Amino acid sequence: MAKTQLNVRVDETTADAARRRAMQRGMSVNRYIEELVKQDAGEVGRTFVEAASDFMKQYESVFAEEFGESGTGTGAATGRGTGTGTGREGKR
Repeated sequence: MAKTQLNVRVDETTADAARRRAMQRGMSVNRYIEELVKQDAGEVGRTFVEAASDFMKQYESVFAEEFGESGTGTGAATGRGTGTGTGREGKR
């Protein structure tokens, strides 16, 4: 993967901490910061998945009512079984 240079300005205390932590881990400051960013990005991804999971659990009964057990869409919002509405058949 190609590398891009990124210049970051931090106060001396932060710079010293980054140097110390990188040295303790036996890596360059660049690598240390790259790992921190990757870890942080992973946390965001995990946070999103957890929030999505919580949402699905909270609204599970609504989804079950709308789409049934098989997920085929048998509820009134699809227009099937009511004789009204436009349905979603053409939108899939």
